[in-house]
Amino acid sequence: VPDLPHAEVTLAEVLHNAGYFCAHIGKWHLGGFDHYPETMGFDVNIGGTGWGAPNTFWWPYRGAKTFHEYRYIPHLEWGRPGEYLTDRLTAEALKVIERVKDRPFFLYLCWHAVHTPIEGKPELTRKYERLTSPRLRHKNPAYAAMVETLDANVGRILDKLDELGLRDNTIVIFTSDNGGFINKNRGRAVTSNFPLRSGKGSLYEGGVRVPLIVRAPASARAGSVCAQPVNSCDFYPTLIDLIGLPRKRDANAADGRSFASLLKRPRSRRPPRPLFWHYPHYYPTTTPVSAVRLGPWKLLHYYEDDRVELYNLAEDLGEAKNLAETLPRRAAELRLLLDRRLSEVRAQMPRPNPRWTRPAQTPAKPRP
Repeated sequence: VPDLPHAEVTLAEVLHNAGYFCAHIGKWHLGGFDHYPETMGFDVNIGGTGWGAPNTFWWPYRGAKTFHEYRYIPHLEWGRPGEYLTDRLTAEALKVIERVKDRPFFLYLCWHAVHTPIEGKPELTRKYERLTSPRLRHKNPAYAAMVETLDANVGRILDKLDELGLRDNTIVIFTSDNGGFINKNRGRAVTSNFPLRSGKGSLYEGGVRVPLIVRAPASARAGSVCAQPVNSCDFYPTLIDLIGLPRKRDANAADGRSFASLLKRPRSRRPPRPLFWHYPHYYPTTTPVSAVRLGPWKLLHYYEDDRVELYNLAEDLGEAKNLAETLPRRAAELRLLLDRRLSEVRAQMPRPNPRWTRPAQTPAKPRP
């Protein structure tokens, strides 16, 4: 994965300079050792490496069984057989919270779960094996077991904040980096994002619409739901606003928009603003593509064949009905908006491979 440039100002650097103790625990996957969390404003790094997934979720979390290379997770020594990675990362996080409870702190806890390799705890996997049915869309008991373990560990963090009396002055954000992985792992389909289309890697809703739960002081009552779409770029200005730091005119603030006011008034309405995605790569769920959403309208532009797809998410959340031909003016407006944004940020664009030829299609066999 490309290195996160040191020229970029991270949230950890801003908070560190404001007197916060900054700890990273778990998955990093933002570059080589000279771009590890310690170089990006974090005082502590437990488990962060350049790899995006562990060899295994079982201690000692190392080996070459899952991937083509030997992988390990540093700073998780002195474990024991049967120890599970999600539990261990939480234990390390609880130690950090205990040590810094009397000062401002920023804890960036990135559990690898739920991620390949799909390895659930045996007792929980057996529980979901008993619940699996051909009628269900979710049929991977090990994946379900991993989700339950993750949920339990989120609870451990919240319980610790309550135990230490930190609930009323601590902001908690729970989110994900992408939609569920819909391909196979170890010969078995991992999950389904129904009613959303596709999954991880794609720019359909199954790939980019993710969970987001925020608990913050002076926010709306528990269980409140906000329908306004936001983007992970919005976390930076939102957190700066919530903790009362002065907002600087930097690139991070320019890319995002604070949703602090929505936490207090989740039903308030805002004028729609465009959200952009750019993925000039190949993945099992997609070819190179960019997308823009404005209000309920969403447009995708695929680069291989210059194809445009237009959807109304308010009426078609599953993105099943392409309206690009029936609403050409709307499609053209969104395409112009998307192209302008990509040009403004000098987005890396895919280039045709002159040596590539389309594989010959195998003739269909006649039915007996």
